[in-house]
Amino acid sequence: MPQRHSKNNNDLAFFTYDEKRKLGYGTQKERLGRDSIKPFDACCLCLKPLIDPMSCQKGHVFCKECILECLLAQKKDIQRKLAAHAVQQKQDKEEEEEKLMLQKARELDAFDQQNHGAVPQYSDKNYNKDKNGFHGANSVKTTSYEEEALRTMKAFWLPSATPEATAKVEAPPTTTTCPEGKENLKLKTLFPIYFTEDSSGDKKSKSLDKSYICPSCKVTLTNTLSLMALSSCGHVFCKKCGDKFMAVDKVCLVCNKGCKERNLVPLQKGGTGFAGHDDHLLATDFKHLGSGSGLGLVRPAMKT
Repeated sequence: MPQRHSKNNNDLAFFTYDEKRKLGYGTQKERLGRDSIKPFDACCLCLKPLIDPMSCQKGHVFCKECILECLLAQKKDIQRKLAAHAVQQKQDKEEEEEKLMLQKARELDAFDQQNHGAVPQYSDKNYNKDKNGFHGANSVKTTSYEEEALRTMKAFWLPSATPEATAKVEAPPTTTTCPEGKENLKLKTLFPIYFTEDSSGDKKSKSLDKSYICPSCKVTLTNTLSLMALSSCGHVFCKKCGDKFMAVDKVCLVCNKGCKERNLVPLQKGGTGFAGHDDHLLATDFKHLGSGSGLGLVRPAMKT
């Protein structure tokens, strides 16, 4: 017979702290591995090695084909939303005009009834009314007020009078956005970037396993280095060399093209929904137990 406070005691009606820990209860933390970190030479959209790389002014790097397809899809979506918004505005205008016409017709009916007596006059000779002057259930409504009341009646049990919830289409933004940074992005603000390949090795590097170096200090570029690109010419340097020649020469060390401080763009690494970088390398996951089932339910927690 196990003791009352023993860790192996499992005959209680609730889970003990040690049993919850064995089931994985609480916040689980795990450091992201190398496969979970996006390389600096990978596209932010397809997550593959860059082909004809282009960068925005915030330093997000894309393949030329990927970013052009993304911007084209955004423009088509904007045109579709603008067309739907124009149709809705036209419908709203028609409804307003119809309401004004009904209001005028109601005022004319009220004026006519006031001048010709309280009981409305009917010109149809075949129209039969009873002693009390009521129409009957199957007769046609004659006044516009009754027609509007029938049209706006919210009788959910009648298929013809079932109310419909109209979805309002708001005016969409007319500018395309960066798929990574969510800031406004135009095609003319993109600029191509050029990495310097390492040709000093004896073996020729494969197309999918290329290594790049800084053209100034000849250091191999990795994820541990901060990179900077010139928007004027597109050449990529490490941050140390970029700060050095920007403070003194203010020219590109590869093509000798003049540049200014605003032309120096720091390249972003990682940051997609499938990758992390910098301080976001610890993934946390909170696991709690289902009530009465003993099964663990997992919900994501905020990354730290």
